[in-house]
Amino acid sequence: MSDVPPSESASPEPTPPSSRIAANAEYTSKDLQHLSDLEHVRERPGMYIGDTTGRGLHHLVYEVVDNSIDEAMAEFATAVSVTVHSDGSVTVEDDGRGIPVTIHEQLSEEMDREVTTLEGVMTVLKFGGKFQKGAYQTSGGLHGVGVTVVNFLSQWCEVEVSRDGWTWTQVYERGIPQGPVTKGHATKKKGTKTTFKADGQIFSTTKYSFDTLYKRLQELAFLNSGVHIKFLDERNGESGDFKYERGILEFVEHLNRASDVLHSDVIHMQGSRDGVEYEIALQYNTDFTETVQSYVNNIHTIEGGTHVSGFRSALTRTLNNYGKKENLFKATTPTGDDFREGLTAVISVRVPHPQFEGQTKTKLGNGEVEGIVSGGVGEQLTKYMEENPRVAKTIVRKGLLAAEAREAARKAKDMLRKRKDALGGGGLPGKLRDCISKKMEECEVYLVEGDSAGGSAEGGRMREYQAILPLRGKIINAYKSREDKVLANEEVQSMIQAIGTGIGADQDLTRRRYNKIIIMTDADVDGSHIRTLLLCFFYRQMYQLVAGGHVYVAQPPLFRVSRGKERYYIQTEEEMKAQLLERGLADSVFEAEDGRRIEGEQMEKLCTTLAGIEDAITAMERRGISLKAHALRLDPETNRLPPFHLFVGAEDHWFQSHEKVEEYLSANNLSLDSEAEPAAEGEEGAEGDKAPEEAAGPSVYLIELHEVRTINSALKDLQQVGVGIDDLIPQERTGSTAPRFELVRGDDNRRSLEDLRELLPQVRAAGEKGLQLTRFKGLGEMNAEELRETTLDPSNRTLVQVNLADAGAADEMFRLLMGDKVEPRREFIEKHALDVRNLDV
Repeated sequence: MSDVPPSESASPEPTPPSSRIAANAEYTSKDLQHLSDLEHVRERPGMYIGDTTGRGLHHLVYEVVDNSIDEAMAEFATAVSVTVHSDGSVTVEDDGRGIPVTIHEQLSEEMDREVTTLEGVMTVLKFGGKFQKGAYQTSGGLHGVGVTVVNFLSQWCEVEVSRDGWTWTQVYERGIPQGPVTKGHATKKKGTKTTFKADGQIFSTTKYSFDTLYKRLQELAFLNSGVHIKFLDERNGESGDFKYERGILEFVEHLNRASDVLHSDVIHMQGSRDGVEYEIALQYNTDFTETVQSYVNNIHTIEGGTHVSGFRSALTRTLNNYGKKENLFKATTPTGDDFREGLTAVISVRVPHPQFEGQTKTKLGNGEVEGIVSGGVGEQLTKYMEENPRVAKTIVRKGLLAAEAREAARKAKDMLRKRKDALGGGGLPGKLRDCISKKMEECEVYLVEGDSAGGSAEGGRMREYQAILPLRGKIINAYKSREDKVLANEEVQSMIQAIGTGIGADQDLTRRRYNKIIIMTDADVDGSHIRTLLLCFFYRQMYQLVAGGHVYVAQPPLFRVSRGKERYYIQTEEEMKAQLLERGLADSVFEAEDGRRIEGEQMEKLCTTLAGIEDAITAMERRGISLKAHALRLDPETNRLPPFHLFVGAEDHWFQSHEKVEEYLSANNLSLDSEAEPAAEGEEGAEGDKAPEEAAGPSVYLIELHEVRTINSALKDLQQVGVGIDDLIPQERTGSTAPRFELVRGDDNRRSLEDLRELLPQVRAAGEKGLQLTRFKGLGEMNAEELRETTLDPSNRTLVQVNLADAGAADEMFRLLMGDKVEPRREFIEKHALDVRNLDV
């Protein structure tokens, strides 16, 4: 599975008619509502970024990075940096032209006030520079939607533009500008720097995956040769530094790093026609599988499209022509599939107006691209083979060997069909516990690890429409084995017979016996291994089944909650915390010694806001800056803490805005030292981030505490419920025995609090009262009844739908870990050794 947490609503169960809300019988103009751009994006974020889980969260970063890459594609930028800060905010900076900051006449007329182009880009949908060919010839962005949506879905966002010799800044909170664009200091730099914090009110998780971002940024560096991309994750200190002068040639070498190659050089082809540019790199290895990565304007087209079909037809035609010309074919003539065995290729095209099709919008549909790619590849590959006959013959002979294996696989398939006919009754495997229903649309089969787990699943299943197929041991590795060997595997034969669609090119989804194929394995090492093997098999042999969205992974819950005779299950740690908070809030009242009393909706808002700044306060304190000390710098007029820490030699100063920093620097004839580096974290005690002592002259550098912006945004919400930053800090109290704060639940249940930060743990503890929490480790700990409740019952279970990216990631993992070369495997193990949670020794 991919690193990004997938949507848990991937397999929605139908709502019972009795529970549906009746529509208003009187349909009048009052039932119609007009939403602003901002309101529509925040009400319907899934329309713009797909979902509000981990996938949508990471999409925010991709949108901002894509704008920087578009500048690089237009040859105006050479460097991009991405930083994930300790509070979860993200900064993306490039050295491109910078977003224009002058007044935009059209927008100003429409809004009846002066509006800069920068504000328009950040706050107006369908406003951008990618609708005409003047600013961008090709682009991977959302054409006037991307960065605006990022701003609208962020708790706060700041954009700093460097152009025309000056810096220009504007700050937004939940999409609303907090002031005009301000002019800063003089600079020789050019580019755009965007910092944003995803809004916890919108997203179910705001924690980014380092591996997911690392992989995408490295991919972009491969696809845009010469562009320097730097990545830093301040949460754990991990980083990446990517610059590939040879571009996709190095991408192919990277993909083949765990394989033995048939020829040392990577074959490279490129060209353009009618505004369409194509670049292709390929290399053969000794493996038995095909790996083709295709991209359109840097967008990964996992379902292929016309650029891929054009490449494949040219490859088959050219190799066939060469084989016939050299009289290499005797009894067998290889097919296109044969010639693609062991092929690793990267296809990158740039299309001015791409048209995508397919459910996931990742399949190119432009018909003209197929002919352009096919003609160009055919011509250049023919020339290469004539100039490199040894390599050409090696590739063709590889195809001949594949053709012989295909013939052996055909015989294996024939044997399967004969066995099916001989057995009668559909030729189903004997260990399949089939369901009663014959309606394919409602039927589902669970692929269960081991006979013992299969027994529990058998006892807990809904026999009417749920089938169980136990799998003994680990199935054959579909990546390292030829097709005939895979088909000879008993477990594989059982799956093929049970599912009924056939495999490979013969696969026919209309013949499937089940609408959902559900992988159910333990969460331990063996279970993960089996799950990955199955995903690899489906990706290689039942591609259409995955593409059609019929493969799922059962995701058992992490917690069982018991309360008397009632019992239910919680999926994640975050959900458990949220539920304890919700239960604890019932009838909870916050009382202060000074008479303040908070309850009801205000109490809920108070606790939700506190939950949103837990990580930010912790991150600031890890810098060595205590909340108590920093609160002394609060601006009483704006109720904000200063986020900018300026060091001038051994002195330090705090400022509320870039503008104030610039005023100080100008008044004291100072300029920022780009070479100066802050002291190591915590190096100099309680206040952190101190500058080194003066040497030849005072070093001047600036640190921006992004977590302070998150705290400032929350302080505004806290102010609305009648509390402030002083309430978050313990106070020395003399002469009073009464508690400073109390959490009151009922007449007799009162808990004393030293400060407001103690409120959340106490509310959660109150929510846990009367509950018995059990944390599961895996399916193996569940009996048939628990398995039915948690993983089989559609009203309780969580299914994760497998997409092509998930299956492709599993396949790539096996290529790395199961390849013939040791070094890539060793590097992977060394990199991830400290992340291991389950290890069999």
